[in-house]
Amino acid sequence: MASESGHDSPDPLLPRRRVPSSGGWKSALFIIWVEVAERFAYFGISSNLISYLTGPLGQTTAAAAAAVNAWSGAASMLPLLGAAVADSWLGRYRTIVASSVLYITGLGMLTLSSMFPSPQQCGNSADGQGVCAPSSVQKAFFYVSLYLVAIAQSGHKPCVQAFGADQFDATDPSESSSRASFFNWWYFGLCASGTVTVAIMSYVQDNVGWAIGFGVPSMVMLLALAIFLLGTRTYRFYGSGGGVNGGAGTFSLVGKAFVAWRKRSPESGLVEYGEHGDGELAEDAVLAEEVKGLARLFPIWATCLLYGVVFAQPSTLFTKQAATLDRRVGQSFQIPPAALQCFLGVSIVACIVLYDRVLVPMARGVTGVASGITILQRIGTGIALSLVTLAVAALVEMKRLRAARDSGLVDGSASNTAAVPMSLWWIVPQYVLLGAADVFTMVGMQEFFYDQVPGALKSLGLALYLSVLGVGSFISSFLITVIDGVTRRDGGTSWFADDLNRGHLDYFYLLLAALTALELLAFSYFSASYVYRRNASSSN
Repeated sequence: MASESGHDSPDPLLPRRRVPSSGGWKSALFIIWVEVAERFAYFGISSNLISYLTGPLGQTTAAAAAAVNAWSGAASMLPLLGAAVADSWLGRYRTIVASSVLYITGLGMLTLSSMFPSPQQCGNSADGQGVCAPSSVQKAFFYVSLYLVAIAQSGHKPCVQAFGADQFDATDPSESSSRASFFNWWYFGLCASGTVTVAIMSYVQDNVGWAIGFGVPSMVMLLALAIFLLGTRTYRFYGSGGGVNGGAGTFSLVGKAFVAWRKRSPESGLVEYGEHGDGELAEDAVLAEEVKGLARLFPIWATCLLYGVVFAQPSTLFTKQAATLDRRVGQSFQIPPAALQCFLGVSIVACIVLYDRVLVPMARGVTGVASGITILQRIGTGIALSLVTLAVAALVEMKRLRAARDSGLVDGSASNTAAVPMSLWWIVPQYVLLGAADVFTMVGMQEFFYDQVPGALKSLGLALYLSVLGVGSFISSFLITVIDGVTRRDGGTSWFADDLNRGHLDYFYLLLAALTALELLAFSYFSASYVYRRNASSSN
């Protein structure tokens, strides 16, 4: 790769040019487009995935929700591997190219899998069973395709934003200000892309067809790769292998830190730099201290996991809940249930402005803290808002179940596909509240884990934040699977019954609210005793 000093790159995938003529906005715009397109593709699949699983693929609500959560968890955890591959082997540029090719392959396979006949297209036999229910081969082909998308996303997520930021020199005053602006436009592109995608693609998938619904994201990713490659000669590259810390991979650095921690002398403790003139011993001492720094973060990380469970609900159970409501607007138009996730994106954008322009200045005058409130206070506020979100969701579900009973949609006198006579606007507050919670908790976790991770292990910061969402999704999948099995026992009715009018999502939301309340207490205890790293932005 071309180095920062301007040496030509020996890599055939990279351009042979001098660094001073590279980078800046001309390069960043290519990269922003790639991320916008990737988010379009990802949300085009994830936002309405549960509808495909319970529809054409014929799965139960519980099985579909658990499957979506497991896939989301994998997609959030795999960036740890993607970052390690980029840092230690491929470099960011080649990781982005390889991930894009894999993305297009996975989306193409998804499109092909959706062209197989579904039970709805085949009709039903006399015994009420679909005469051409999806075969095990068809389901396997679908899931292989789906997890290829997750693997591809794991290469994009840790690399594209960092590669975009690489196009600006933080040590140059003019480029440093442009770099700050880059992050603003980056986040704007993500929010805009996600909101537009959910609105458009959920309608296409529900009303036009799943083949087109999966095919459009595939074409968008193909176009994104072409545009990214067109910008190759303008990009700025650093280092000799894409790695950080002198070419050492992330996992290698963590391994060295733990070895150093085990090697330290129990009699003398850690050795400071230069204390014995032994550079290797001093390096081991610093790395051992880094391990202690990581250990201090574990209680905060663990007490954020339930938020990851709450974060998993909009694309699964919230969507199934919305599907039962009266979603008509005007005489004939009906809003797709997954499209209600747009209110989440709109809420996030609005709350970011309110937080930055109203809350921070007001809080700063009271607390004297430059950021208004500390990072941990911000995260805790978001967890509290998620508790309110779950309480509101449970109350709305109780009202929905009463409306279903009063309308005869539970006793078998009406079809379980009939809409409950209750407006979609009843469910909007839980999306808006969760959007507000995201502004506090999600952004707070990003800042906290980046800011508080020890210096030599900074690259793990955002990966730790993503792992909260990944583990939270796995916990959600586990809870749904266990509760479904327990409540079905001895002929009982599952909380996640395919006919939600007979189920009890309200009980599940109340259970999550109780667990979140316990999480908030634990988080408050550990955050009260947490001492911020010196010179960290949050320490004041």
